[in-house]
Amino acid sequence: MRLRDELPVDHRLGRVYRYGAGLCGVILLVFGCLGFADQLSPFNTDGTQISGMSTNGVLSLISVVVGLALIGGAVIGGNFASTLNMTVGTLFLLSGFYHLFVLDRPANFLDFGMSNVMFSFVMGLLIACFGMYGRVSSKLPHDNPYWRRRHPREAAREALAARRRASQAALGPAQDGALTPAQDSAPTPALMRSQD
Repeated sequence: MRLRDELPVDHRLGRVYRYGAGLCGVILLVFGCLGFADQLSPFNTDGTQISGMSTNGVLSLISVVVGLALIGGAVIGGNFASTLNMTVGTLFLLSGFYHLFVLDRPANFLDFGMSNVMFSFVMGLLIACFGMYGRVSSKLPHDNPYWRRRHPREAAREALAARRRASQAALGPAQDGALTPAQDSAPTPALMRSQD
């Protein structure tokens, strides 16, 4: 099964993927630009703080690149934005775990502090949830394109039943042999003769 083919171009889930990628991309872009504005040295680890988090030039550069990638995903939209969100979210979570173990060690070349680790976890979960929204669940609604792709027979039966209901509604009650309200209220010939 190819996940990139499941979502129609104009489906409402695409808006969630777009807005999620755009929002998180802007947050990362602002954080990275603030680091550049302070003219930080690339591998500085003296604890320079921006928005409550320690940073250096390399972390600012990574933030800008990832932010621009997410904004690009928001522009493209669809399954690309969803997949990008899940990938970036997973990388943020892995980064959080890695930096949790290297705090106060020489391997912490991005100058992460505990606030950075918490931000990495929160941002990773947020981005990943935006990417997985309506796509990864055991109880998807039946109008969801991912559910229809995973249950083609049941989806075909439901689509056929919906088409039958729509065609019966289009034909109207008169075509089904039922009386229209005007026919139902008209007096029958036998009743008219008895009244004479």
